Amino acid sequence: MKTLLVVGGCGFVGSHMVKALFDKGHRIVILDDLSTGYRDSLFGGELVVGSCGDRKVLDDIFSRYTFDGVIHFASLIQVGESVVDPARYYTANVCNAVTLLGAMAEHNVKVMVFSSTAAVYGTPNQTPIDEYHPCNPINPYGRSKWFVENILQDFDRAYGLRSVSLRYFNAAGADPQSRIGERHEPETHLIPLAIGAALETRPPLTVFGNDYDTPDGTCIRDYVHVDDLAAAHMLALEYLWEEGKTTVFNLGNGAGFSVEQVIKTVERVAGRPVPRSYGPRRPGDPQRLVASAEKAKKMLRWRPQYTTVDDMVKHAWNFECAQQKAKQGS
Repeated sequence: MKTLLVVGGCGFVGSHMVKALFDKGHRIVILDDLSTGYRDSLFGGELVVGSCGDRKVLDDIFSRYTFDGVIHFASLIQVGESVVDPARYYTANVCNAVTLLGAMAEHNVKVMVFSSTAAVYGTPNQTPIDEYHPCNPINPYGRSKWFVENILQDFDRAYGLRSVSLRYFNAAGADPQSRIGERHEPETHLIPLAIGAALETRPPLTVFGNDYDTPDGTCIRDYVHVDDLAAAHMLALEYLWEEGKTTVFNLGNGAGFSVEQVIKTVERVAGRPVPRSYGPRRPGDPQRLVASAEKAKKMLRWRPQYTTVDDMVKHAWNFECAQQKAKQGS
């Protein structure tokens, strides 16, 4: 049994990580300020309500526990908001990460798995995108994650704090048993927005651009199931515990799905239409973003369990229906 600190463990991906750690029998401490996460998403562990940017809170936690590693999920994630308010993003995503890393170094915690993003690549030169693709983020959100990845390299060289940065493409799905899932407010992700439109709990969906050079004219994106992301974090921890070197891995399906394909999958799973309209392209939206996750498959032996968009949509649909049923019963 290992003792682990999960920072941001009440959020979408973080809560699925806590579930995976709980299933493995590890001892878990969760640090979350509950600004975007939910207390009721936890399967176990001790919750400390607070910010990873608060050194006093961190020193207290690190003084009370001897951790075998830290998994860092806490960040702001909305690209558009990051453009409007970059100061908030650099404070939350970069300054808070430096505070956390400083506390780890002082308390001799030597292992971190960091939740990064494919947004570090910016507009791709080619697809599929592997880890050798140049990083040229085009918004403050992507730059904030890229800065932290570079800081992690420096902390390894200076303090021997080894890390794995996991660059997600599009996290999707939900717990197959519908216990936890995606609850962002405001929601910006395609699958929950399409499901909400089908259920009429959200406005009709707007598709941004249907004139791309793709088979149906809509953008193509790579989706990866949230449970498969959690499994990759577990494997990254094990890699570091076996003295693996600081590195980065892409996490994606390797197969792209167009916006229209995803919408039609929601309609098939839901058995009802997704009300939608078509608008102009958004500036900076690449027409195709698909990952190469061969490095993770080879070095971490990562084998995604849910590789079709059907599974991801079905799990997300079942979770949202369970949420709506609970609201109606309350």
